[in-house]
Amino acid sequence: MIAKENITGIIIAGGKSTRMGRDKGFLELNGKLFMTHIIEALQPLVSEIIICSDHTDYDTFGLRRIKDTIKDAGPLAGLYSGLAASNTDYNLVLSCDIPLITSKVLKKLIEKEDHESDIVMFEQGGKTMPLVALYKKACSKKLKAILDSGERRLQRALEAFNVKSIKIKEQQKALSNINTKTQLNAIKSC
Repeated sequence: MIAKENITGIIIAGGKSTRMGRDKGFLELNGKLFMTHIIEALQPLVSEIIICSDHTDYDTFGLRRIKDTIKDAGPLAGLYSGLAASNTDYNLVLSCDIPLITSKVLKKLIEKEDHESDIVMFEQGGKTMPLVALYKKACSKKLKAILDSGERRLQRALEAFNVKSIKIKEQQKALSNINTKTQLNAIKSC
């Protein structure tokens, strides 16, 4: 398994949150902010956590925050910026809207890493989850070229990489993206 010293945690928190109506990283679940849940899941597995966001509110977490180097290019730009800023060969990349994520689930990505794959990500219900994944830092160069070509769709960009998808059967709830008030209310009532 990859040593903690060679893994950085990258949290993508630069979205506009149009469906939720407010910044998802600062939503609360069980008395803690979404970001706190995600940070706590990453900490046992990584040497550093980087927050990718142009929003200075995220400085409150006391972690290194980096701005998107390419503006208005969505999560693809956040992913590239995070990987470019990382000091390790491997990177656990998470979006800020998965508050139920656990270290145990993230460890599965690390355990499934192989030398051939550029990216190891979960697949759930036939959909891949590129913002709950393990990326090699080397992906940053190709991502920059993809962004420079004008592409902004993350799923389309992934076609340029060797991706290993892991189907997860147990703990599927841990991978829930919370994008709407209805989804937030549903996890609060569980």
